[in-house]
Amino acid sequence: METINLETTRDEAFLREVEAESGQKVTNCYQCGNCTAGCPCGPEYDLQVSQVMRAVQLGNKEMALSSRSLWLCVSCSTCTSRCPNNIDVAKVMDVLRHMAWKEGKTNYAMASFWQSFLTTVRHFGRTYELGVMAMFMARTGRVFTDVDLAPRILPKQKLPFKPHTIVGKDAVARIFKRFDEQRSAEGDK
Repeated sequence: METINLETTRDEAFLREVEAESGQKVTNCYQCGNCTAGCPCGPEYDLQVSQVMRAVQLGNKEMALSSRSLWLCVSCSTCTSRCPNNIDVAKVMDVLRHMAWKEGKTNYAMASFWQSFLTTVRHFGRTYELGVMAMFMARTGRVFTDVDLAPRILPKQKLPFKPHTIVGKDAVARIFKRFDEQRSAEGDK
């Protein structure tokens, strides 16, 4: 087990930034483990949710932002619903993911999937699975990954060739527009 030297790794400004960005009092987390126990993605994580929260509490920016768990989190909010201190843990994970993105601390494949997913939501108001797959494969060069599944999936018509649009697509577009404007304003600072 790795010992963390708090004298050299504590970044108090990082803790405060995460709390300010998320609107959550991360220091209220007392490491009960409910978030970790309920996380459906936990078995795939390098750091469990409670460990990510602890890294933030300790101001260990490197550990928190380098975790592959940030990119595997599906934002299902199970962790949030289980928190006895009413901390929106999923929001903290989302803030950390954005911070990692800004600092270039991304796992290329996972970030490519994340971007592919968001691109389809931006254009169609919801995810377009075939489009996500195509963009992900193009971005990562993993063209033949899982191609053996196609004969079993396509006849079930679970991956339509044409994307579906939704009622409210304009509202989704406005969310992305506000996000782009906010990012532009932050870039000007």
